[in-house]
Amino acid sequence: MGKKNDDTDSKVEKLKDAHKILKEKKKKIEKIEKPKPTKTKKKIAKVEVKKAKKTEKTEKKKIQAEQKIDKKKAKESEKEEEKTLEDQLEEQLSKEEIENFQIEKVNMEKLITRVCGILGEHEDKGIFQSELWKKLKLTSRDGSRLALKLERLGIIIREKILEKERWTYKLILKKTPISTQSLENAPCLTCPVEQKCTLEGEISPRTCQWIEDWVLLKIKKPLMVK
Repeated sequence: MGKKNDDTDSKVEKLKDAHKILKEKKKKIEKIEKPKPTKTKKKIAKVEVKKAKKTEKTEKKKIQAEQKIDKKKAKESEKEEEKTLEDQLEEQLSKEEIENFQIEKVNMEKLITRVCGILGEHEDKGIFQSELWKKLKLTSRDGSRLALKLERLGIIIREKILEKERWTYKLILKKTPISTQSLENAPCLTCPVEQKCTLEGEISPRTCQWIEDWVLLKIKKPLMVK
């Protein structure tokens, strides 16, 4: 009985050893069969990474370009909103249409003289156009056209100002327009010796009593038509 048991134990040990050997051989075979990364595959991987980075950069540039375009459009939109009625009219009307502007049933010469009188009272400080249009009882559209006309004629200066979060214009008098009324009753128009009159001659506007009397009379009269 003792011999049989020894043989059995011996066989079990041999089986265990054989099992270990099989395991070791299996591991060796698996290591041999496992594919090792080749240089070509490493290169491909690097190329793919570079491509991915390049694509990422391209996408970033596209996004930045789109953002710039959006900002530009936003600024243009803001500028559009900042446009006043005069700015819009200036774009719509030709130079001739502005210079030849007339208000129906209104004496434009008297109106311009009155505008100059009001602006003259404010001197270099000027006056907001909305305030001026109220005084003259003009609509914004007519007033704006008149302001453009006076600027083209070189009579006023328009200064764009942000007032109460809105863009408007301040009007400043540049020069007083020449009016036919300013020559009314001028002695030179009917002077019998006008042809002999010269600055350095015996008959001269510098020593003319008629001119002196006419000027003094003009000073005494109201300067502007109300």
